[in-house]
Amino acid sequence: MGNPRADFIPITQRPRLELPRGARVAAMLVMNVEQNEFDQFVGRPLNPQPPGRERLPDVPNFSWFEYGLRVGFWRMLAACRRMDMPVTMALNGSVCDSYPQVARAAVDAGWDVVGHGYHQRPLPAEDDERAAIRRALDAIEAFTGSRPKGWLGPALAETADTPELLVDEGVEFVLDWVNDDQPYELNVANGRLLSIPYSNELNDIGVYVRQGQPGRALLDRVEDHLDTLIGDDPETARVMAVGLHPFVMGQPHRFPYFVKILELIKNTPGAIPMTASDICRWSREQTGAADD
Repeated sequence: MGNPRADFIPITQRPRLELPRGARVAAMLVMNVEQNEFDQFVGRPLNPQPPGRERLPDVPNFSWFEYGLRVGFWRMLAACRRMDMPVTMALNGSVCDSYPQVARAAVDAGWDVVGHGYHQRPLPAEDDERAAIRRALDAIEAFTGSRPKGWLGPALAETADTPELLVDEGVEFVLDWVNDDQPYELNVANGRLLSIPYSNELNDIGVYVRQGQPGRALLDRVEDHLDTLIGDDPETARVMAVGLHPFVMGQPHRFPYFVKILELIKNTPGAIPMTASDICRWSREQTGAADD
């Protein structure tokens, strides 16, 4: 079957979109701030255990993951502050409970918060998907004072019911889909749900953990990606999403390239940094759907 969630409209057949200040590309940094549970296996292990002999606690992989919360996050937070770079934070609700200093620092820095599950566990693995979504949003709302309007599923995973469940819980946009350079409305049974572009290609998990690329590889990709979008035809606005994880990009040997990515975005004519919530508002204004 075809894609039931997205009407097929080639980018060459859409109305022209215009960004603020005449920019061609909205650059969105998405910081995935996640917790791995001490009594669970890490979903993306750096040091796999021998098959059939897995044991808990998995100290090497758990502590590698937790490095991002203890050190890497703070390194990246400071750089974003120095560069006055807006950030979208995809937040596990459990971080608010287990690592509240991290969540509080990001909120105090003005980061845009979207839900990212309560634990770092894909929705198809949850016994009660609706309850899992609600628990994540409730935890973030209780901590920040605001209920997230956006969602990025752990591992970008959905079930056949996820979009409708998200709409029922007040979510207005989702970042799970990586099939476009522009936002578009997903087909849902009731209400509206906007898809905002995310990326598996401009993502430190894919580049470094899955592919084992050298430190400057993500910087090279972002530079080439940005150049292409700025000069692309037709002449219409695009979104460039960069997926980041503090336990990966916050490592000292990769961090200098993170800073260079920030500098590249800030200093490239035609690029404008925006958060996911900014992009949602802009997209709906462009299509005349802001007050529907």
